[in-house]
Amino acid sequence: MVDLSGRTVLVTGGARGVGLAIARRCIDAGAAIIIADILAEEGARSAAELLASGAGACRFVRVDLGDPASIDALAVNIALTEGRIHGLINNAAIATNVGGKPFEEIDIGLWDQVMRVNIRGTWLVSRAMSPLIHDGSGRIVNMASDTALWGPTNLLAYVASKGAVLSMTRSMARELGARRIGVVAVAPGIMKNEATNYVPAQRHHEYETRRAVQGAQYPEDIVDVVAFALTEGALALTGQTIATNAGFWFK
Repeated sequence: MVDLSGRTVLVTGGARGVGLAIARRCIDAGAAIIIADILAEEGARSAAELLASGAGACRFVRVDLGDPASIDALAVNIALTEGRIHGLINNAAIATNVGGKPFEEIDIGLWDQVMRVNIRGTWLVSRAMSPLIHDGSGRIVNMASDTALWGPTNLLAYVASKGAVLSMTRSMARELGARRIGVVAVAPGIMKNEATNYVPAQRHHEYETRRAVQGAQYPEDIVDVVAFALTEGALALTGQTIATNAGFWFK
């Protein structure tokens, strides 16, 4: 049983889906949770529901990862309220409706939006929060995707952005290593949630039948791995990519 008692964790993109499942697992393990998301109503509602569960403290802060000023305001908000944090989950990303076209047909505006949020946003949140992360016990988990490991077709913008997240994780791990802050990437396969409703049924079927452990995968199937990565004992994993896809792709 992972114990996150006494630890404060920021989860971006925590209003719903994978981020909410991670936030729920962390609060069940005793952590105090800050949900940050652009979806204000959903984020506030999710935070209230988690708080009402009685497991631990939880609050919501709106943030737009495409806006550097909004990210800086998030850091100020947390500095004034919590002071310091022990964990950062860089989960927020644009995933819905970013696939379906060959790379020659991707709209430049969509490409720029995906890069602005998925890459620059992850970097800016990490940069803004770094001074607030505890040395020694601090952990950063960058949510990536196993698509960056095997390269599916008709999804280049998303794959490129998540490939960048994997590379950023390695460099961040080296730069933050002197502070004994661990940084890992978690790379799930396709999961059943609202963010993947647009994915063709054939792609879902491919995953479900080619996994070593066959069947559909859900956000709840990966949250224990993320929670462990936040613990003090996970420091030896720093810089690594953890593929949580039930054996679809062996790294």
